[in-house]
Amino acid sequence: MRQSVSLVTLGVSDYDRGKAFYEALGWSVTWEVEETAFFEANGVVLVLWSREKLATDMGVPDEPAGWGGIALAHNVGSCDEVREVIELARSKGGQVTREPAETFYGGYAGVFRDLDGHVWEIAHNPGFGLNDDGSVTLPKPG
Repeated sequence: MRQSVSLVTLGVSDYDRGKAFYEALGWSVTWEVEETAFFEANGVVLVLWSREKLATDMGVPDEPAGWGGIALAHNVGSCDEVREVIELARSKGGQVTREPAETFYGGYAGVFRDLDGHVWEIAHNPGFGLNDDGSVTLPKPG
């Protein structure tokens, strides 16, 4: 498996406030859809999304003591690769919180927690470009 962090998703309590904060820091939204902001950051994508929706999507309870509201993502080139990485994580003691399946955004993904509880989404998203080095390219608006 290639070492790669494709996306870091921050679960925010107030989407508009969170987006305005990052824009005030000089970040520019590259792509926005359904109250989800994507910021390209030198080959990694920072995403802002509702904390509640993120917890539900990751298959974990939204409880501050058990989850920090951050999800990491590793994008891969196929549905088969998603299944392979999820099974590898499971075989090494990771807890699968969402079995690989089609997603609401037209991709395919599964989620696991590592041995310390960090949440990783393994995703194949045909709407994003995936470069040879594993970096992600977001679709251009319009």
